[in-house]
Amino acid sequence: MSTLQTIHDVPVLMCASEGETILAERDVLDLVGNASYQGAQWVVVPVGRLGEEFFQLHTRVAGEIVQKFVNYRMGLVVLGDISRHTAASSALRDFVRECNRGRQTWFLTDVGELRDRLKGQSISS
Repeated sequence: MSTLQTIHDVPVLMCASEGETILAERDVLDLVGNASYQGAQWVVVPVGRLGEEFFQLHTRVAGEIVQKFVNYRMGLVVLGDISRHTAASSALRDFVRECNRGRQTWFLTDVGELRDRLKGQSISS
């Protein structure tokens, strides 16, 4: 179950912590389609909804998922603690740092951090 919230005038689809693991292209397309239908500019996915493969860059799962969001001009937020993953992989640490510098994909620890990042901006601005 997902709920649409507005944070600083930005529509955000918040995915529930419970639910199917988001791993395959079909899962992402369903999620993006649902978000688009509801008018969301960002989709927030809890860390627990992503399979371990997402955090192992050599699998290319993260790149494929991020690319789908880019293709559909929708922001992606991975929400939660990923420190055990970044501690194990310098490549993942670099990927997260680069993503967080941009305006398309963010790795954030909590909703408060999301509120701070969305203050005064939207994906289309």
